[in-house]
Amino acid sequence: MHTRVLVVDDEPDLLELIHYNLTKAGYDVAGVLSGEEALARVHASPPDLIVLDVLLPGLDGLEVCKALRRNPTTAGIPIVMLTARSEDADVVAGLELGADDYLTKPFSPRVLLARIKAVLRRQQGEAEAETTVVYDDVVIHPGRYEVRVGDQMVYLTPTEFHILHYLARRPGWVFTRYQIVDAVRGEDAEVTERSVDVHVAAIRRKLGEYRDLIETLRGVGYRFRALEHHEHKSDRLLTER
Repeated sequence: MHTRVLVVDDEPDLLELIHYNLTKAGYDVAGVLSGEEALARVHASPPDLIVLDVLLPGLDGLEVCKALRRNPTTAGIPIVMLTARSEDADVVAGLELGADDYLTKPFSPRVLLARIKAVLRRQQGEAEAETTVVYDDVVIHPGRYEVRVGDQMVYLTPTEFHILHYLARRPGWVFTRYQIVDAVRGEDAEVTERSVDVHVAAIRRKLGEYRDLIETLRGVGYRFRALEHHEHKSDRLLTER
C-alpha cells in the first residue's frame, strides 16, 4: 500500500510540481488549494502525511494545523509545513502548534522528499515502540525485534516476525492473505499470498502451546485471537505498552 500524502498549497504550479515529484517517488498524492478543502479531505479520507502551506486564503495553514491537532482522530497525522516567510517567529509558531517539520520556500523537491521520509520514519519508530504486545507469557517486542514465551526466546525470521506483529497489533481483526503480503512486502519482497500459509505454519510451530493464538478463517485469511476468547486465563491477557 502506497503512503498517502495530502498537499495543501494555493499556488497551482507549486502544487503540480510537488505532486509530480512525490508521485514519482512512489507516494499516493492528492492536492487541494485551500484550508477548508484540506479539512474536508482529511476528515473524508485521512492521509498518512500532510504537506501544508502556511499562507493560504481564508483558513490559513496555522489554523488548519491547530484544528487537526485538536481532533483526536486527526491529531496523529504528521504535518510538514511550508512557508514563504523565514522569520523565526513563524517557524516557532508552526512547531508549537504541532507541525513535525518546516520548510521555507523556495526549496528543492529532493529536500522535501528527505524531510517527508524522515518524519515518516520517526513516526513509525514511535508507533512501533508503543505497540509491544503481551498475551499471557507471550511478549512481542518490535523495538528489540524479539518474541518471548516465558523465559524462552522464540527465534522467528524477519518475515515471520512482521506477520505475527501485524496480526497481534489488531486482535480479533481478520486480515486476508493479500493484506498480509501488502503489509510486510516492504520488509521482504519475496513474500507472496501462497507463502503466507507457510510462514504462519512456521510461526505456530515456534509458538508451541500458544500456536492457537493465530486463527484461520477458511476462505478469508487469519486473525490474532481477540481478548474475549481467553478471559479465563489471566487478568493481563492482552495489553499494549
